[in-house]
Amino acid sequence: MSSGEIRDVITPETLLRAYAFGIFPMSDDRDDDTIFWVDPEERGIIPLDDFVISRSLKKTVRSDKYRVTVDRCFRDVMRCCAAAAKDRETTWISARIENLYCALHELGHAHSVECWQEGNLVGGLYGVSIAGAFFGESMFHTARDASKVALVHLVARLRASGYQLLDTQFVTSHLSQFGAIEIDRDGYHDLLNAALTVTEANFKRSGPNQPSGAEVLQSITQTS
Repeated sequence: MSSGEIRDVITPETLLRAYAFGIFPMSDDRDDDTIFWVDPEERGIIPLDDFVISRSLKKTVRSDKYRVTVDRCFRDVMRCCAAAAKDRETTWISARIENLYCALHELGHAHSVECWQEGNLVGGLYGVSIAGAFFGESMFHTARDASKVALVHLVARLRASGYQLLDTQFVTSHLSQFGAIEIDRDGYHDLLNAALTVTEANFKRSGPNQPSGAEVLQSITQTS
């Protein structure tokens, strides 16, 4: 399937089938009900065994500056990811997409990682989970390095929970610092198909909250 525009009824089950085929939805604007399916020729992934953490980020993670939770406020994370930023006036996360992914969350196929500071949500990310594949969708921060801390905690959870693939859709300069790479469509589909055969992956295996920062860093080092 190639990129295209879908105006018909889309259900959470439609989304799951699309991800299993290697495509994902986007929209042009927050208020746009039109959904486009995207199938990039070059796909971004972060190899879970080659995740890169800078020395300064390790220090921040280890300090537990932010309290990290999982699936505590999925819709709030989506809305923060969709909010306008100084380098982005519009968003591909439309209200329609928000509702679809919240429905996926209710079905146990979409998850969020949140970072808190003094009771305020200051960073996080969300994505879709199918078998041994996790499809990262978007991340945000309003406090320094909060989204990076969320990503470190996500990778530790995925590795501890039996996942094989972390899909980032595209590679940006921000993601490159963590070891994100581009692979061609055929190579991506090979990795995806292998990940979809994994039956033991379980995002909730580590419980509702993440371990401490020191434990997270230790688990990543030990499994490298």
